[in-house]
Amino acid sequence: MEEEYFFECPWCGEEISMLVDLSVPAQAYIEDCEVCCRPIEIQYQSSGFGVEGFSAARG
Repeated sequence: MEEEYFFECPWCGEEISMLVDLSVPAQAYIEDCEVCCRPIEIQYQSSGFGVEGFSAARG
């Protein structure tokens, strides 16, 4: 199950979104901002029903 999650890019400050996989309890990876194309280090935890913790840092 996936959920669209909205957050602010740590580089440009624009609100962007991404799909997070709620079937995985925790993930960490790098994804480029869809606005400024700079790398964002994404980390999140999920309970299977929603996002429990989320961080987006300059990667």
